[in-house]
Amino acid sequence: MSDVFDDELRGQLAEARRQRGLARAARDVDGAQAYAGRITQLLRIAARYGIAVAHCADEEEED
Repeated sequence: MSDVFDDELRGQLAEARRQRGLARAARDVDGAQAYAGRITQLLRIAARYGIAVAHCADEEEED
């Protein structure tokens, strides 16, 4: 995978995490949930393309 794709994915992931944190701080449950979904999508894409990204347990998909 290209460095540009990798960098873009990591940038989007960082921004989604930042926005989720802001939503949580503002007690915006819907916003936080929406960004959590975005994070999950980005983690799936990373896994599909073999891009190793750190993530915590609350970002893992529930079965």
